Amino acid sequence: MPYELIALLMFASMMLMLMTGQRVFGAIGGVAAMAALMLWGTGGSDLPFTAAMKVMKWFPMLTLPMFIFMGYILSESRIADDLYKMFHVWMGPMRGGLAIGTIFLMVLVSAMNGLSVAGMAIGATIALPELLKRNYDKLMVTGVVQAGSSLGILVPPSVVLVLYAMIARQPVGQLWLAGIIPGLMMAALFVVYIYIRCRIQPELGPAIPDADRDITKREKYRLLLAGLLPIGIFASMMAPFLMGWTGLVESSAIGAMAALLAAVFKGRMTRSVLETSVRQTLGISCMFMWIVLAALAFGAVFDGLGAVKAIEGLFVEQLHLNPWVILIIMQLSFILMGTFLDDTAMLVIVAPLYVPLVGTLGFDLIWYGVLYTITTQIAYMTPPFGYNLFLMRAMAPPEISLRDIYASITPFVLVMVLALIILMVFPQIAMWLPNYVYGR
Repeated sequence: MPYELIALLMFASMMLMLMTGQRVFGAIGGVAAMAALMLWGTGGSDLPFTAAMKVMKWFPMLTLPMFIFMGYILSESRIADDLYKMFHVWMGPMRGGLAIGTIFLMVLVSAMNGLSVAGMAIGATIALPELLKRNYDKLMVTGVVQAGSSLGILVPPSVVLVLYAMIARQPVGQLWLAGIIPGLMMAALFVVYIYIRCRIQPELGPAIPDADRDITKREKYRLLLAGLLPIGIFASMMAPFLMGWTGLVESSAIGAMAALLAAVFKGRMTRSVLETSVRQTLGISCMFMWIVLAALAFGAVFDGLGAVKAIEGLFVEQLHLNPWVILIIMQLSFILMGTFLDDTAMLVIVAPLYVPLVGTLGFDLIWYGVLYTITTQIAYMTPPFGYNLFLMRAMAPPEISLRDIYASITPFVLVMVLALIILMVFPQIAMWLPNYVYGR
């Protein structure tokens, strides 16, 4: 049987397993193990073993539980609630001010946790009820929460970029730095859209009446200090790393310790908070490690078959496609897969194919990592079967229907497409900061 046909059968078998509802790591790793045994006999067992050793020896993987723990401590101890109260008081007088404040909240939550699900949960439980109570348009605010949560896998410390770094064999630090400016740019585009829309249609985001914000100046400044605490935690973690005083793992440990001390200082560190944070951290960290292990095993089999070279030959030598056309086809395939897969599953499925091909075509793999994160967010916020849409439906109040959720996300998806196009036309937006920091 030709190697190309074997690779196609592997890919089809994996997709079939995923569609039956099997766990991602089981479907991918199981197909990889079976293919290795059938191709190379008992010697094929070395592939998953070697992949496991790569995971165990990859030092930056230690950042994963640290950042997840930091995010859960800040979330479970309700420090994120203080952030929203600060935005409520300080940005309430502006039309659409609370919606803009929610975007800022999501940026900071992303900087705490690195998971889009965490941003969605905080936005849906804290921000959404308040916005609806203040007579904000339900389509506007539902879109704001979903769009804001998309920043979770782009603004560092992004957990998904850690996984991409492992699979693509790229430095995590450079990927995080590459995500900062595009993440802030996308947040700024969301803010500009909300501001202009609320200026044109004031009824979508009315200013909060003075009576609802009638608090003393002392209380306003107390809320400001409380809201700035998470920013201080993020700065204590990132500043030493950017200055070159600490490595990535040391910075993650500083962030986790700072979050723990902040919760203790504010008197919110209870046994329940600590137990929940540790359990969630352990569960998510183990899940990601199994997924990485399965992806590396699958990629090793694909490399052994020469499937990547076969696909490159098909696109470049037989179809004579331009590298940019091939890249755009890859991005469109993400949007198609996003109808039934999340970002992690998409990464581990296509990374063995796409990452080597992108490098062969002459594109920078750090820049491509940022493109991937934005495209996957667009993918599972796109109707009819976007992953985030159903997640939002599960968390939203009963008065928000699935039709409302579909309608709400459309303008924000268009804004994200604009951000993606800008980043593809001007790659230096992503590459300037890592080149500057590591160039020193």
